Amino acid sequence: MATIKELKDDALVEIKINKSFYYMLKNTLYHLFTSIKLDKPEDKETYIKEIMSKPYSDLNDEQRSFFTITLAIVEVERVANEQNLFEEKEVSIPNDTKQD
Repeated sequence: MATIKELKDDALVEIKINKSFYYMLKNTLYHLFTSIKLDKPEDKETYIKEIMSKPYSDLNDEQRSFFTITLAIVEVERVANEQNLFEEKEVSIPNDTKQD
C-alpha cells in the first residue's frame, strides 16, 4: 500500500503566472489547435465549440487537453484583466496596405 497526496475537494489554489509561462500555455494551445485533423479546415470552429460545450467526461483525451489548457488561459486572462496587467501596443501586420 502507498500513501499519496491529493488536493481536497474544496481546495482553491492561487498561483502566480509570469508572461513566459502564459506564452507557454498559449503555445501549447496553438499546438493542440493545429493538431486537430478534420476533413475540412472550416469545421474546426464547430469542433471547438462542441468541445467547449460538452461535459468533460464526454471528451476524449485530445479534447480534454484542449479544454483544460483553454480554461487555464481564460482564467489567467480574466485575472490579468481584473488587475489591469495588459498593455496595448502597436504591431505591424504583414501585407497591411492601410497607411496613416
